[in-house]
Amino acid sequence: MSHSEADGLAVRKRRATYARIAASAARLAGEQGVGNTTVDQIAQDAEVARATFFRYFDSKESAVAEGVAGPWLTLVTEAIARQPGHLPAKEALVAAFTELADQFPAHAGQIRELAGLTRGSPALAAWTARAYQRYEHAIAELLVPRIPDATERDPRQHLLAALAMASVRVSLDEWVRHEGDLPSLIHRALGSISIEPV
Repeated sequence: MSHSEADGLAVRKRRATYARIAASAARLAGEQGVGNTTVDQIAQDAEVARATFFRYFDSKESAVAEGVAGPWLTLVTEAIARQPGHLPAKEALVAAFTELADQFPAHAGQIRELAGLTRGSPALAAWTARAYQRYEHAIAELLVPRIPDATERDPRQHLLAALAMASVRVSLDEWVRHEGDLPSLIHRALGSISIEPV
């Protein structure tokens, strides 16, 4: 095995371990709450040593946040990428998030539980805010080809990405407090986005 192949294998193993720990953390926290979930439980569930856990995460809260945020980031970027190429940036965003929102009712219990976990833990809320920035960056990159005459310093893709994530956050807050139809709330919030050409 060459040096580069060994490096590539090591990177893939680290990513797999990182994802496994995060998935265990999110699942356990969803079942028993963040406060009742310990690092030792997460490590055991992920089949890693306690010391290994702390090589990847600085706290159980950050592991839970990654376990929540990571899978949805993949779903969001894949949904945007598969929208027809002729759709402008905003329309592609609305279509992608509407498509995802239609899946939310099937996961309503988990979404509500995880939303409660995020709002009940300051450390988890802070880490989730950083995760939202990851979403925004990934979304912005996908929107660039859909913005006519976009320049290197064009702010529109970043603003659209930030507004899309804010729409989701506002809709989730509304849904957690007052229930209602989550897909409709998200669609309404996304529909209010307006970015004029610069």
